[in-house]
Amino acid sequence: MANQPIGSGRSLKAAAWLILVLAGYSGSPGLLWAQAQEGSYATGGQPSIYVCIDPRGRRITADRPIPECIGTGQRELKASGDLKRVIPPLLTGSERAQQAARLEQEANLQAQIKEDQRQNRALVLRYPDPAAHYRTRAELLEQQDGLIAAVRVRAAELDRQRLSLAAKLEFYRQQPDQAPAELRQLEQENTRQRAFQSAQLEAQQRERQRIEQRFDEELARLRQLWTQEAR
Repeated sequence: MANQPIGSGRSLKAAAWLILVLAGYSGSPGLLWAQAQEGSYATGGQPSIYVCIDPRGRRITADRPIPECIGTGQRELKASGDLKRVIPPLLTGSERAQQAARLEQEANLQAQIKEDQRQNRALVLRYPDPAAHYRTRAELLEQQDGLIAAVRVRAAELDRQRLSLAAKLEFYRQQPDQAPAELRQLEQENTRQRAFQSAQLEAQQRERQRIEQRFDEELARLRQLWTQEAR
């Protein structure tokens, strides 16, 4: 298809100025168009040729940015015909949103990589060898086992108290309404405390499992890091 000429005027200048701003030009509009008219924009006196295919499929060639191709993109050529650069099309709102989302995802990925690297360095500094990691693991498990033992001791005390209360309440088994209010309150409190201690025991046992899992995962990670450090 034959080349199509482009018009001139304020609207064309404004559109072309917008294209070049998006492409990274930081000068003033007046300076830009003075350079464009002289064919010396960013070329040291060498004229540029702009080529594009507009939305209607027409091939357009001009000596300045082409407003008709603001949405399709265009190529800037040297006077020799060699490609100088590609001016991308102006993005739509949806395309800009997609681009922003992609850039944000890439930035988050890079941030996560840096955070992983920081954590790896901190882990190696804290545990420079397997012995250091094992000692910390053993200390934490010993503390946790102490907490579990304390809960079990308290649970055993409550069980003995329950048996004692049951023996006293046996006297009122035929007439439970005659049992002293204080005795019934002690029984209710004992039931509540035993339920609480049972929940505490389960929680402390889960915490012990969490500690074991954490140190297992750390050890697998540290083995790789120690190997890298040794190289």
